Amino acid sequence: MERDARCWAEVDLGALRHNFRLVKRCAGGAAVMAVVKADAYGHGDAAVAPLLEREGADAFAVACLGEALRLRRVGVTRPVLILGRTGAESAAALAENGIRQAVFSPEYAEALSGAASRAGVTVRVHIKVDTGMARLGFSPEDTDGIARACALPGLFAEGIFTHFAAADSIAPQDREYTRRQYALFDGVLRALAARGVRFPLRHCCNSAGTFAWPEYRLDMVRPGIILYGEQPSDTVTLPGLRGALRLCAAVSQVRTLRAGDAVSYGCTYRAGRTVRAATLAVGYADGYPRALSGRGTVSLHGRPARVLGRVCMDQMIVDVTDIPQASPGDTAVVLGGGAADSVADAAALTGTIGYEVLCGIGRRVPRVYVENGARVASLDYLSEPEAFSTRASY
Repeated sequence: MERDARCWAEVDLGALRHNFRLVKRCAGGAAVMAVVKADAYGHGDAAVAPLLEREGADAFAVACLGEALRLRRVGVTRPVLILGRTGAESAAALAENGIRQAVFSPEYAEALSGAASRAGVTVRVHIKVDTGMARLGFSPEDTDGIARACALPGLFAEGIFTHFAAADSIAPQDREYTRRQYALFDGVLRALAARGVRFPLRHCCNSAGTFAWPEYRLDMVRPGIILYGEQPSDTVTLPGLRGALRLCAAVSQVRTLRAGDAVSYGCTYRAGRTVRAATLAVGYADGYPRALSGRGTVSLHGRPARVLGRVCMDQMIVDVTDIPQASPGDTAVVLGGGAADSVADAAALTGTIGYEVLCGIGRRVPRVYVENGARVASLDYLSEPEAFSTRASY
């Protein structure tokens, strides 16, 4: 990263390793499929996935073919499962790159089978069963359809899975819902086994399920948010996680506002007294939520500074009246804890979840990787989108 970068996301490799090892212990004897979709939840998949593979991740999960192929380009060799839809015409690409595909309906199974047969390849698939998300999946009652899908030419049914809707809640009705989902899934497994249809890999536990529902781990678990040090919810938490990401920005200018001066679009803030204000080179296009306008807190020289007025696309303004040493060129932590809002704080203030805050960090924001406090590698999507794997030094 250039010294004059306007903003960047600092990712702690030690925290990622720590979190993975904690999750691996929670998984017991189950294999770990690390979820690295959405650019590893904003942390940079080109760095995170190879690191987790070296740490012992057994497989990876992504949302689409492009994400899966990117993992292959940066050197990931372990199995990769696409959780969403891939066009059947990509059957050859799936097979040739060792990518597994979720199969979620009889129609899709037939289309993928036909394309695979025409291409002369076999695609490894994981059958998705919808036990209560109402998103993708075979109905639990359609064991005939699942059995037929598993027997189609050009497909090898390597796994079967479902997804919990409320494993991150302690509310009695939600806990009962999770139990019901698992019971439905178990019923499908039993019905298929009675027909001689069995799978090497059965999996249903997401992040919360991995540690909160140990009885449901089966052959594999699919942790996501906990790998990055964030909790699945306020009530279902895994002690010992370490947040891995801080969003940082440079101070562009410091000025003095007089009483009555307005700040930013819409003049929503007017100084009631003399105020020292610092402009930071980060905005909502970089991933700092506009909903934190006038509400967020950043950290400068280890002290809190409140956001003044509306957050702009590329810049924002904060109150540094009580931070006399604040100067252009200084680094502010705008998300990531300490004196600044944590990811969880930002989510709570804006009425969303930490997942969305992390995934919202834009691709024009370089990722800078830190080990024991020292910068060891970086990834700049605008200048070198595929160069990370050959330049990383960690």
